[in-house]
Amino acid sequence: MTLSGFLLFCGVYAMATFSPGPAAAAIVARTLAVGARRTVPFILGIVTGDLVWFALVALGLVALAQNAQPLFLAIKYAGVAYLLWLAWKLWTAPAAPPQESAAARGEGWKLFLGGLALTLGNAKVMVFFVSILPLVVDLGGLTPLLAIELAVAMAVILSAAMGTYALAAARARRFIASPRAMRLVNRGTGAVMAGAAVAVAARG
Repeated sequence: MTLSGFLLFCGVYAMATFSPGPAAAAIVARTLAVGARRTVPFILGIVTGDLVWFALVALGLVALAQNAQPLFLAIKYAGVAYLLWLAWKLWTAPAAPPQESAAARGEGWKLFLGGLALTLGNAKVMVFFVSILPLVVDLGGLTPLLAIELAVAMAVILSAAMGTYALAAARARRFIASPRAMRLVNRGTGAVMAGAAVAVAARG
């Protein structure tokens, strides 16, 4: 792949990842409610999901993935269910900034798996990797080294995109001081999280 081709891929992927969608909405909602640091596992799950789709395409396993549609449908609805559960937790959360606890630290893997399921079941992500990616990258000439380079570029770009949403939400969160405002944020972000779940369920 030439440098121009690599930059084209990065540009197309950046436009896809920075555009608002269910993942971005979920990131903003969670950051507003609990802060940016406790959103990191969710972002890592989203990044891993994209890399899984890239690996399937790079290894020529798209047909296998398409034949396993019931599995991906189950993953999709698992992600939807988890988003709805998070939405309920946010809606019923106390009107005060959350305190760090052992239980909160232990939820990292659940958040990671939630982000992973959300990405694997998101029609927008599937369309990009199955339909658009082969138009940008010559998969026939994909070497292991080039695959690693593209995967690293994807991880950096997607982390930057989701991190940007998280940091913007974290800055807005600093202005929340009163319990009443915190209650409104909790319920508002819970509604956004539920909306993201509905958007994922309704697509494809």
